[in-house]
Amino acid sequence: MRISGVLCRANLLIESSRNRRRLHFHTTLIGGRELRLPLLNSEGRGFMPKLTFMPHETICPEGVVIEADADETILNSALAHNIDIEHACEKSCACTTCHIIVREGFDSLEEAEENEEDYLDKAWGLEPESRLSCQAKVGTRDLVIEIPKYTINMVSENH
Repeated sequence: MRISGVLCRANLLIESSRNRRRLHFHTTLIGGRELRLPLLNSEGRGFMPKLTFMPHETICPEGVVIEADADETILNSALAHNIDIEHACEKSCACTTCHIIVREGFDSLEEAEENEEDYLDKAWGLEPESRLSCQAKVGTRDLVIEIPKYTINMVSENH
């Protein structure tokens, strides 16, 4: 689509033998020419949204703020920072133990797929901003996340 002056988000997948990383950038058309402007943080690194986890009695009693790679799942980002959100099905979208509520930034997430929505219907404390953290990928905006107090998991294990 070539509309002059339109700013839109786009993705660029960069692969190397070591890792696979998705870079986010804005594309704008000026004078019929396409300019790609990478989303960078203040240190000049690829943009990394902040995820603010609200206090949870056992998982993070004082709350915590982390930086996450765009296009990574909220669950993987949390686990990488020692925020132990339950995930009984091992991230396969087959349970609701990783249920979260996105209090701010919900609109920046991609829409849930039908399978995720079917499982969310079974989640304890379902709200309009509920997602399964194993399925919701971090976008380009900061998020405020609440981890519900309860899950419907009968047995809780450390992963």
